[in-house]
Amino acid sequence: MLQEPTSAGTTGRAPAIPAVALLIYNRPRHTARVIEALRVVAPPTLFLIGDGPRPGAEGRVAEAREALRAVDWPCVIRSNLASENLGCATRVSSGLDWLFSQTDRAIILEDDCVPDPSFFRYCAELLERYADDERIMAISGNNFQRRAPRTEASYYFSRYPHCWGWATWRRAWSHYDHAMAAWPAVRDQGWLQDILGNAAAVRYWANIFDRTAAGEIDSWAYRWTLACWLQGGLTTLPAVNLVKNIGFGDEATHTRGSEETPESGALSFPLRHPPFVIRDAQADDWSEREHFRSIPPALPERILRKARRLAARLRSGAE
Repeated sequence: MLQEPTSAGTTGRAPAIPAVALLIYNRPRHTARVIEALRVVAPPTLFLIGDGPRPGAEGRVAEAREALRAVDWPCVIRSNLASENLGCATRVSSGLDWLFSQTDRAIILEDDCVPDPSFFRYCAELLERYADDERIMAISGNNFQRRAPRTEASYYFSRYPHCWGWATWRRAWSHYDHAMAAWPAVRDQGWLQDILGNAAAVRYWANIFDRTAAGEIDSWAYRWTLACWLQGGLTTLPAVNLVKNIGFGDEATHTRGSEETPESGALSFPLRHPPFVIRDAQADDWSEREHFRSIPPALPERILRKARRLAARLRSGAE
């Protein structure tokens, strides 16, 4: 018989908000909006992590750090603001190393990730519930699915550690390897095929990991994804998107353009926990195909999409 995982965090009572880490760089307006969201829940401990300026960005970096003065609720503040520019991958990874040298769990937000208030309780409850369950590597506030959920649970399990608003533990972060030392063997011995089970997805992610390891992509998040996969780790993803990314645009490092994440919603409590820890492969397949776009759609679906685009153009021309 399948049994529900047993651990704490199953009552209807709201747990205390754990430490929150805020990662900033050079966007004072975005930083101010995230602080407004934090003020609603007033986390008692706040870790501030910032990169130093690139040439020409000194003024904006100073403004972003000045925006931190808006933290006006009683809390313990610990700061790690670099004087020199380390780059995205090194600054975030070194900042999280520093974070987890001081706390065993934390909620992590970047300066463009605006969470719904329910995100904090969701993270707090699941950080407690799965604290000692090494199958779970992260708690994510993201849901990019444009499809109906399979169950009525408040969250599901995924292989994708989406990190636009997330939480994790020291025990999980200890597996992060900035050097990606295992990657050549994983690639050359076919282990990525065992993880993903799809040749197109393997080609897509092998290219991503090769470029990241070579320094062509300045990303800590791809390194973290690989670390999670090498542990067979799962991430909890909420039934609704809980974090709005407002960072798309010319100022962004990785999210240039006009596309944005779905609007954030709210979870109701008490949480409805899944009765078993099984990855939702159907949802992950959708994400691989539609979010990462690593797998071409099936031929009939491609034809249907082309027909819809043609019909839309014809309609707009008629108007």
